[in-house]
Amino acid sequence: MDQQTLAVAFWFALAAVLVAVVLLVRQHRSVRELRSRCTTAEASLRRRAEEDNHLITTRLPALAEAVNHRPVEVPGPRHAELAEAHNRVLHLFTESVQDATARGVQAARATVKSMMRAVQSLANEQQVAISSMQERHDDPDVLADLMRIDHMNSQLGRRAQATAVLCGSWPGQQRSASALTDVVRGATSRIRDYLRVSVPAEADVAVISRAVEPVVLAVAELLDNGARHSQPNTMVEVNFQQAHNGMVIMIDDAGVGMTVEELQRAARLLSGDGGSDINRLGDPPQIGFAVIGVLAKRYGFRVSVDTRSPYGGVRAVVFLPTELLTRVSKPQMPNVAVTREAAPSVDRDEKDRTPGGLPRRQRRERATAEPSTPPPATKSVQSNERTARGLAAWQRGTRSGRDISPPVVEGNTQT
Repeated sequence: MDQQTLAVAFWFALAAVLVAVVLLVRQHRSVRELRSRCTTAEASLRRRAEEDNHLITTRLPALAEAVNHRPVEVPGPRHAELAEAHNRVLHLFTESVQDATARGVQAARATVKSMMRAVQSLANEQQVAISSMQERHDDPDVLADLMRIDHMNSQLGRRAQATAVLCGSWPGQQRSASALTDVVRGATSRIRDYLRVSVPAEADVAVISRAVEPVVLAVAELLDNGARHSQPNTMVEVNFQQAHNGMVIMIDDAGVGMTVEELQRAARLLSGDGGSDINRLGDPPQIGFAVIGVLAKRYGFRVSVDTRSPYGGVRAVVFLPTELLTRVSKPQMPNVAVTREAAPSVDRDEKDRTPGGLPRRQRRERATAEPSTPPPATKSVQSNERTARGLAAWQRGTRSGRDISPPVVEGNTQT
């Protein structure tokens, strides 16, 4: 009996030991697994912390620069397994930056457009006042000063008009269908170095009414660009070329040309891409090509500056498709000398005569023929008798008289 009791106790003790050993083995295994899991979790947390820090300090700032169209490469994740987790963050960040940028651009454009409308309104009021003074005054010196102010006011109006167009406004002026020569003359009258532009002969091809003002503004920007970025003793030559499906206006200057980077930027802006954000046009803003691109895309003509001119500068090509063209009868340039002698036939009323006996219109024509007279700004591109007579007298009188100051020769990039 005692042996049986001892045997049973032995077996119970042995079982207890075995159970304890099994429990200790299982506990040891659990502890080892827990330690492995802790080590893995610590490594994962460390990698995630590194990835989060890389996202905040490197990837997001680079992405913000890239969203704003700056040449910045966005680096990838350090740990590929965490890329998916951050894709949503990057997507939301991109959307937020784009929305904020769009709101900023829209606010800036609205502000600038409002300001340019006010400037245009004041320029138009000044134009009316100047025209009224030109009608009242016959003194050649007074007319010379008025014409100089008139020309400066036209340049101011063009700059305000171009900026307003870039901010989403319309050109703001409606013209009748005008011959290509009158379009070029109208553009020439709005630039500083008008005397250096060689205007081609009369053409019977005309631009339809809705496209006249946009083409005038685009050609004026190209003429101003070519004149300002070439030597002051050189000419800017304008020619017309018939195409099978339209007409081409070619503008050749003798400037320093454009670099590959400038040509690429010009091509992008002239295509209408990239000119909507006025914050990306430099400081000071170079809006010329951007404005031309907006007008070309809106009205259906094309402009390129990727050809070298025969004089070593840049050839700007304005292609007007057939849809924007019409035909007009070739105007006859009146004989100014004869018109001056025919006093009764050029005035509408005898009350318009001056005390000296000459009609006021003839006195104004004689004033424009004085060598010291600056150019009047052509207020429209209509080819009526008075505009043609005034333009002929102005060109004859000013080419031998006082000139505007020469431009600064720079690289041939649009400003």
